[in-house]
Amino acid sequence: MDAAHRLDHLDHLDLVARLGAGLDEGRFDGLRTLLTADATVTTPGGHAEGEDAVVAQAARNHAAGTRYQHRFTDVVTDVLPDGATAHVRANLTLRVVPSGADAPVTEAGSVYRLTTRRTADGWRIRDLVVEPVWRTGEVPVPVAVR
Repeated sequence: MDAAHRLDHLDHLDLVARLGAGLDEGRFDGLRTLLTADATVTTPGGHAEGEDAVVAQAARNHAAGTRYQHRFTDVVTDVLPDGATAHVRANLTLRVVPSGADAPVTEAGSVYRLTTRRTADGWRIRDLVVEPVWRTGEVPVPVAVR
C-alpha cells in the first residue's frame, strides 16, 4: 500500500467513525458534513435520496431515549483509478439499549457498503447500503434480516 492509499484509508476510517459517532450521539444534522448533497442511503429502515432525506431518515430510525452504539471494524478502502471515487466495506455491530430498566438489549450485525467521493472538503459519502447479517432481540425500528 503506497503512502497516498494509506492517507485515503485513514480518511475513510475517520469518515466511518464519525458516521457511527453522529448516529450514537443523535447529532443527525452533523451528518451533513459526511455526505454529498446527492447522497443516497438504503437501510433496513428505508431508502432516502438527497442530504435532507438521509438526515431525516437517520433521525426517524434512532428512537429518542434509546441508546445506540455503532462499532465498525474491518474497514476496507478501494480508491478507484479516477482517484475521486472509492468503495468502502465495513462490518458493523450495533448495540441498542432502550430506555427502561427491564428493556432487553438488542444486537445486530451488518455490512456497510459505501461509495465515497473526494470533494474539496475531503471524502464524503455518496451512497450507503446497509446489508443486515444477524440480529438478537427486537430493534425499535424496522429491521429486515436476510
